[in-house]
Amino acid sequence: MNNKDIETYKKDTPKNQPSSKITRAARSLGRVATKKVFLLYYVLTSRKVAFKEKLKIIAALAYFIVPLDIVSDFIPFIGYGDDLIAIAWALHSAYSKVTPEIDQETEDRLKKLFPSLYKD
Repeated sequence: MNNKDIETYKKDTPKNQPSSKITRAARSLGRVATKKVFLLYYVLTSRKVAFKEKLKIIAALAYFIVPLDIVSDFIPFIGYGDDLIAIAWALHSAYSKVTPEIDQETEDRLKKLFPSLYKD
């Protein structure tokens, strides 16, 4: 690899990062579905969650982030359907672990992603 190749790679890499996919998906899915993804993430980081529940969350979030899907994300209307099913599956068992602090962290993150929805 030469320097030009490295610079090209650096420019293209953020598009392939998980946070970038989440941001793109957030804009496509909207605030409600995106909140579910962030709730899972913040529940995952909680110390009060059992290992078995964390594995479910990791599996669902990994499926959401990884570009290989059963249904391609580029298909209008149904592209994120399989991703949302995985998120709902994990959230079903983890929802009881959502604390007011986790909910507030999630809302704070959503305010950054969707500032126009939170104008005072």
